[in-house]
Amino acid sequence: MSELVDKYADIRPYNDDEVAASVERLINDNAFLDVLAKYNLPRFLSTIPLVARFLVKRQLQKKWGDVRSVEQVQQEVAYYLEMLVKRTTSEVTFSGLDQLDPNQSYLFISNHRDIVLDPALVNWGLFSHNMKTVRIAIGDNLLQIPYITELMRLNKSFIVKRSAKAPKEMLKALSQLSAYIYDSLNEGHSIWIAQKEGRAKDGFDQTDPALLKMLQLQGRKQKKEFAEYIRELKIVPVSISYQYEPCAIAKAKELYHKQHHGKYVKSAGEDIASIVEGFSTAKGHVHLAFGQPVTQECDSPEQLAKTIDKQIVDSFFLHPGNYIAGGCKQAVIDKQDVQAFEQRLARVPEELRSLVSAMYAKPFHRKTEINNDELCK
Repeated sequence: MSELVDKYADIRPYNDDEVAASVERLINDNAFLDVLAKYNLPRFLSTIPLVARFLVKRQLQKKWGDVRSVEQVQQEVAYYLEMLVKRTTSEVTFSGLDQLDPNQSYLFISNHRDIVLDPALVNWGLFSHNMKTVRIAIGDNLLQIPYITELMRLNKSFIVKRSAKAPKEMLKALSQLSAYIYDSLNEGHSIWIAQKEGRAKDGFDQTDPALLKMLQLQGRKQKKEFAEYIRELKIVPVSISYQYEPCAIAKAKELYHKQHHGKYVKSAGEDIASIVEGFSTAKGHVHLAFGQPVTQECDSPEQLAKTIDKQIVDSFFLHPGNYIAGGCKQAVIDKQDVQAFEQRLARVPEELRSLVSAMYAKPFHRKTEINNDELCK
């Protein structure tokens, strides 16, 4: 292992020579086998652990036993992602990828609506256009379960140490992260990172300047001006738009709880439940708009955040539900769309209905505000 790799050993994804051992750990992880059994075997079998584990383990050995490289893992992930797209979406569309250089590494910064699907669908777009898949930033709050850690690091994910609290410890973790992103880009590996910590549960997509300050830490070490360093990173904003908001009711419950009780504490396993729900429920039409690399003279994190936000909001694909919730039921939306959206909203618990509606309305209103434009004519 090179000195460069060792420097990031605690946060980086697995290398080829670590894949086989990781796969072996997964195949022998009873908790992982139980989860697969629950969602893939008939109920009467999944309730008999010894039988269920034996069947799942045998299938995994047959399917994954010969996987020895990161590229093979990516091929397997692409296979499962294709099945997921066919099963849970009406279509997934992309724009802007034809404007990007397939031989260039980019730092993709996207809005964040689903824990795993957002970067997975970014990768699906790149994979479908014969471009290299990204290394994915993922918070250590999601890595409390060993098999999740294995799966994420096998799938080119690197760890963001959100649990660091002491100022010195936090600075050290952020500096390591900043350097890792910079070195990855220089070595030809594109990166995906969300525009802020946590999903936009209220539908308000906004870049956190703190993220951009973290990116600049390595630039400061190199004594480079902010604008110069940012141009080197080749930041590409990505706008992800789901026809049916993933985990909408769960997000609304969290917002409702905060409004009425001041804070919300996640229960054990809640993030895993959100990942499963995001994967398994219908998403309708999903559109990913890849923007242009940021080349403007942005002299501060706040200015850069506004530049990224403008691209994300401008290119956000508005679905019928966004127009309807935003108060636009005119010519752009037909009666069938209105009826379907209102039926979907009627299934939401009454106390959460206004919050879910606002989730869909926010992108419509923001697009109107940021462009000073009238979208409903």
